[in-house]
Amino acid sequence: MQQIGELGEKLIALWLEYNGYEILHQRWRCRWGEIDLIAREKSTDTLIFVEVKTRSKGNWDDDGILAINSQKQQKIAKTAAIFLAQNPRLADCYCRFDVALVSYQQLDARSNVVLDNNNYNCQLEKEKPTLRYKQHQLVLKDYLKSAFDF
Repeated sequence: MQQIGELGEKLIALWLEYNGYEILHQRWRCRWGEIDLIAREKSTDTLIFVEVKTRSKGNWDDDGILAINSQKQQKIAKTAAIFLAQNPRLADCYCRFDVALVSYQQLDARSNVVLDNNNYNCQLEKEKPTLRYKQHQLVLKDYLKSAFDF
């Protein structure tokens, strides 16, 4: 079974594509860290580095936002700089750092949903996109554009 965090990233990637973004990489890694999603906003040619936090109810870090402290922001920025150095054709793009907060809950066993080839049921409404996978439901709680700057 896929990890819950990967399902949260999948939901955000599908939602971004639905809203006109091109996903360039998912879970891009280097020795300094990982960036959950790297996307390009087609209309403005903006490069977006997205950190996705998937949390269940009663979490300790205010739905993931407290986990994006200054140390985490610096790690993401350093990783993004390495990505840009390895992809010089994108180095002149305007860059933005976004954060997606995804809420997760386990559903009753009778609500098992298997609809398409990937075993996902995804509803991408602009306000509350939802992904259901087996007995899991994930909902975009908040999407913070330009959550931090470098």
